[in-house]
Amino acid sequence: MAINSITDAIAAYNTAAKSVTGAGSGGDAAATEGAGPDFASMLKEGVNAAIDASKKSEELSKQAITGKADVRDVVAAVNNAEMTLQTVVAVRDKVISAYNDILRMPI
Repeated sequence: MAINSITDAIAAYNTAAKSVTGAGSGGDAAATEGAGPDFASMLKEGVNAAIDASKKSEELSKQAITGKADVRDVVAAVNNAEMTLQTVVAVRDKVISAYNDILRMPI
């Protein structure tokens, strides 16, 4: 079974988490709701932060081309965007690895 997108991996993670906690089979869903943010919302917030960092970097680069921004600010923003992208890629790789581990688990 191949992973077509990160959404498939998140859905598989949520399904596995529900089956372990019993929330998918009529368990106490209210207890798990108040426990904190779920994995999908945390991942979404992280992706939104990465997109914001990338947009800021692009905007500062445009300003630097027109001479309205300091080169040090541009370099810092580009470096921040690069680090954020590397973090997103690392998290994606871990999610896919966890998804594959779940698939290999004996039933």
